[in-house]
Amino acid sequence: MTKVRRSFLPHPFLTTILVVVWCLLANGITLGTVVFGTILGLLIPLATAAYWPDAPKGVPPAKVLVYILIVVWDILVANVVVAWIVLTRRNQDMRSTWVTVPLELRTPEAIAILAGTITLTPGTVTADMSDEGHCLLVHALDADDPAAVRDEIKSRYERRLKEIFE
Repeated sequence: MTKVRRSFLPHPFLTTILVVVWCLLANGITLGTVVFGTILGLLIPLATAAYWPDAPKGVPPAKVLVYILIVVWDILVANVVVAWIVLTRRNQDMRSTWVTVPLELRTPEAIAILAGTITLTPGTVTADMSDEGHCLLVHALDADDPAAVRDEIKSRYERRLKEIFE
């Protein structure tokens, strides 16, 4: 029974996310929206299962929820900070800098989520990743200390992703 369920639902969490995202994109919850979202939520993971041979198993939902809440909070706070910087500082007074963030993460999914998180947070963007995947190059709009930016990324995001994926 487990084998049948695994082949029918290779990624149950992804299926759930796809249904929710489809309902949000459709801007309403109707029977048709939920049914079509469920169809997409079943077909997309089945069609892409071959590309996920080493998909992470047993991702702790509580830690994922905490990570999502932290990222959403950081995005909201960073929006206000960046708006304040843009409205009150001249371009010459901004202290933009490049930061190299060495990675302890080795899981490709975790690295992709970290890079996406950095880019989603206003004021920072992931510009490049080393060929070996051992570090990210991040641009910060306004930072006094590049080491502090690096340390915050590592402690706030990378540490939590390591707990979730590794």
